[in-house]
Amino acid sequence: MNPDPAAGLRARRVAPSPAVRLDPPGIEPPTCTAAVIGCGNPLRGDDAVGPILIRRLAEAGVPAGVRLVDGGTAGMDTAFAMRGAGRVLLVDAARTGAAPGTVYRVPADELVDLPLHLPQPHAVRWDQALAFGQWLLGDDYPTDVTVYLIEAATLEPGAALSPPVLRAMERVRTLIIDELAGDAAHG
Repeated sequence: MNPDPAAGLRARRVAPSPAVRLDPPGIEPPTCTAAVIGCGNPLRGDDAVGPILIRRLAEAGVPAGVRLVDGGTAGMDTAFAMRGAGRVLLVDAARTGAAPGTVYRVPADELVDLPLHLPQPHAVRWDQALAFGQWLLGDDYPTDVTVYLIEAATLEPGAALSPPVLRAMERVRTLIIDELAGDAAHG
């Protein structure tokens, strides 16, 4: 007599657990005092400055309540990463024609009137992500958003950070750590 091979499987079958909604109504997203988001492509030279800075901040340590986000090249994700943050510091490379390593600190208030035009939703830049985030998050959009831009020297595939961008990144890292420490002291 051959036993039914499926009988044992049927006996051990566990009832499927109900689906879990990750963001049910009435439940707020995880909050943090600040989110630091580094944007850029780690495979394109100085464009990697944002993600590399996030790794350096993680290694150095940040105050409790600070969320570090490698925003990579997914601009839409940047908008979602701002959710639940009281403050956002965003870091990316720039190409403005200034000397490589030039650092810009831009309050997002100066970027408020950016048009929300997303011709290709899979190629959203950080500035478009700010406009999208404002629209998407409404009253939950962080009240304090600052953008640090570091002028790139090279965006060649496979290149390392150029010396002026590496120095600028360390300067921005120190500025961010000082800002976060000040927030922690006053919070």
